[in-house]
Amino acid sequence: MATFLYKLGRLAFRRRHFVALIWVALLTLAGVGAASAPPAGSTSFSIPGTEAQKAFDLLEQRFPGQSADGATARVVFKAPAGEKMTDADHKATVEKAVGTLSDGSEVASVADPYQGKAVSKDGTVAYASVKYDVSGMELAETTKDALEDTAQQARDAGLTVEVGGDALSAVPHTGATEVIGIAVAAVVLVITFGSLVAAGLPLLTALIGVGIGVSSITALASALELGSTTSILAMMIGLAVGIDYALFIVSRYRAELAEGREREEAAGRAVGTAGSAVVFAGLTVVIALVGLAVVNIPMLTKMGIAAAATVAIAVLIALTLVPALLGYAGRRVKPAGAKGRFRGRKAAGNQAGSGSQAGSGNQSAGNQSAGPAKPNMGTRWARFVVRRPLAVLLLGVIGLGAAAIPAASLELGLPDDGSQPTDTTQRRAYDLLSEGFGAGFNGPLMVVVDAKGSDDAKAAFTAVSDEIKGLDGVVTVTPPAPNKAGDTATITVIPDSKPSSVATEDLVHGIRDAGADVRADTGAETLVTGSTAMNIDVSQKLNDALIPYLILVVGLAFLLLIVVFRSILVPLKAALGFLLSVLAALGAVVAVFQWGWFSGLMGVEETGPVMSMMPIFMVGVVFGLAMDYEVFLVTRMREAYVHGEKPAEAIITGFKHGARVVTAAAVIMMAVFAGFIGSSEAMVKMIGFGLAIAVFFDAFVVRMALVPAVLALLDKRAWWLPKWLDRALPNVDVEGEGLKKLSDARDDEDKELARA
Repeated sequence: MATFLYKLGRLAFRRRHFVALIWVALLTLAGVGAASAPPAGSTSFSIPGTEAQKAFDLLEQRFPGQSADGATARVVFKAPAGEKMTDADHKATVEKAVGTLSDGSEVASVADPYQGKAVSKDGTVAYASVKYDVSGMELAETTKDALEDTAQQARDAGLTVEVGGDALSAVPHTGATEVIGIAVAAVVLVITFGSLVAAGLPLLTALIGVGIGVSSITALASALELGSTTSILAMMIGLAVGIDYALFIVSRYRAELAEGREREEAAGRAVGTAGSAVVFAGLTVVIALVGLAVVNIPMLTKMGIAAAATVAIAVLIALTLVPALLGYAGRRVKPAGAKGRFRGRKAAGNQAGSGSQAGSGNQSAGNQSAGPAKPNMGTRWARFVVRRPLAVLLLGVIGLGAAAIPAASLELGLPDDGSQPTDTTQRRAYDLLSEGFGAGFNGPLMVVVDAKGSDDAKAAFTAVSDEIKGLDGVVTVTPPAPNKAGDTATITVIPDSKPSSVATEDLVHGIRDAGADVRADTGAETLVTGSTAMNIDVSQKLNDALIPYLILVVGLAFLLLIVVFRSILVPLKAALGFLLSVLAALGAVVAVFQWGWFSGLMGVEETGPVMSMMPIFMVGVVFGLAMDYEVFLVTRMREAYVHGEKPAEAIITGFKHGARVVTAAAVIMMAVFAGFIGSSEAMVKMIGFGLAIAVFFDAFVVRMALVPAVLALLDKRAWWLPKWLDRALPNVDVEGEGLKKLSDARDDEDKELARA
């Protein structure tokens, strides 16, 4: 592989005009596609294999024309202190609002609170339910404006009015912190390279890659039903890996220049060596993201595949566009360690046309005149760890273990209006309904009774209703509402606990157990659905899928890393370190978003259960990113070991060349992820924080401390591989051994030509 990538890098360097034109054309094509694509329609949230989804599908079949997936709104009215909603003037205001709402072209139905008994017992709160023909994301702005205007008119009449439901849902925005994250990445790159040109290359190529990826997602959003969160997550991950992959190529290029090689040769070697690490690091990320398909939640699968495609684009750009742009940059990208002194050195023989041997000689002469070089921070740190591996290992494991303690209290759930910021109308409507009707009123359960196989459908409906009334935690059970055929009925159940509580979850399971008893007696099937039941089923499905997902993703990546490192213990150590960093990151997420530690600093206005898909999504993404640093750092150690260094020396060599770059890459990735904490979408905010803290734990504790400590303790055993397995595995040549042979062959040809 190294030889192929070496030739690809040299080709891209030579044919830079052609390579740059291809990528600009792809960016333009994706942009035109995004601009001309129809707006994204409804992003259906289906959970195949769950009871809630089965009931939802049954409702669409047995109750046609009811727009089961249409947007809903609850317009909540509260009377001034000392007054009631049944007062004549307030009643007239509400009825006028109901009439105005009914005139909307996209409105399917409006329930009058006085006819539907939607007035609280104390008479202070009432609500009108509005049902629309289309989903919240498809509602016209004029419809949303009409809803808000109607609410404002009622406010002007002296009532407190708030609007809940998904009718006012908007596309989430990421906020200014995303730009701050990119700015921090730019500063880190300038410090790392000491050059604006060299620092600008990773940023430019990452933005091009993300531009192609996100524009393609936008162009396909309508056809593939991709939600707005999909493009945000693709942007988040694409930016992070795009900058990092380009950073490693440019850093290796500067190191090759420092050894006196010509620029084209240096570009080829950079892509052949660091590019091999980029390919395998990218593969681990892609495996982790595509592996989300095993959960069998279409929305999560689409998010994973879209993000994986953006990562694949980042890899291709690092291997082709980066060397092409290095060709354009010319001598403005200086050798490692040269900084501003490069132009005045004799070692400037690196320019095109000078031989690699002459360049090496000049570099040596420069080093001799300058005296012995001072060991860099990476070298000093590696020497410290190699001298005290056991102490570093214990300290790192104990620290991560302490950070992981809150994860034992992890509670999972999906957000509802109760998790919205207190300044939103949705949250205020939620609180008013809780105040007037009880906490469970915001999470009604829809019970669907399928009596098609029953001899007496009405008796079956009554039996189910009576069973539910006898359960603990039930406030209200509405009479069964049958369909026209009389074979299916719906029953609305109001719990006495809030939607995200354990008590409500227990009630859902209790209704399902009671339904099983009724089915045995009557033959009627009882199903529980609604947003609350759907959230419970999603959480359970994600919990059930976590272990199979871990086995699949970690197993495939383990096999891949065995091929890369030609070792059993190094991939095993990488997987165990990843588990430590993920548990520590989950602990931090629980502490901030569930317990409320530093919540004000993170912009978390409301604490509550952690997003159901957070653990499995974090496992997937963090595993891929963690293997990035493992591959980048340990392949350089492996390269030194294969070329004859002792195990301890190879560790130090790996840190000497890789620690500064890995540190910069981790800081950049943390800055990019942290930039998404400012998102208005709770899921994006939580994922941004979780990934940022996970990268911190994995890069600075696991890869920079635990990895060298474990390798130092294992010594030569770290690189052990059974001979039979060594013969069976393909040789991907990540260490660049093929490049050395190629270079030796070229030198022999040069000598032959010189003799001739």
